[in-house]
Amino acid sequence: MRNYRTVLLLILFPLIALGDNGMAYIAAALSVGLSSIAAGIAVGLVGAAAMGTIGEKPELSGRALIFIGLAEGIAIYGLIIAILILGKV
Repeated sequence: MRNYRTVLLLILFPLIALGDNGMAYIAAALSVGLSSIAAGIAVGLVGAAAMGTIGEKPELSGRALIFIGLAEGIAIYGLIIAILILGKV
């Protein structure tokens, strides 16, 4: 029963406390937060593989850095989505 109260509170609190724009703020926060977590995981995995590759073949360091940059793009896309969501508020 306690879990239902928590979920209900999380759904109703933005509507009551933040007014009409409450869900937009929650959506923007989730967009940035979840994309940043995903980008962190991706950079960790790709970065570890890139360091292993650079250790074996140093001439591939440029290509490895490109893949790390692509993984960081996930967080940037989340930020752009959040800006678009808040722009409509």
